[in-house]
Amino acid sequence: MQERKHLQLDDLEAYKVAFALSNFVWARVEQWDYFAKKSIGIQFVTAIDSVSANIAEGFGR
Repeated sequence: MQERKHLQLDDLEAYKVAFALSNFVWARVEQWDYFAKKSIGIQFVTAIDSVSANIAEGFGR
């Protein structure tokens, strides 16, 4: 009998791309000056982090 492999979250290409994009954005925003980080950076990082978080949440259902 053949063993069934269960799909893992890390197997999803969309999750890997979203996670990599999140890391990329974090690295760039860290380099911004204080005002840019506080006015736009926090919103940008929060929004981009939610992409991979939503994929993970949907995967678990």
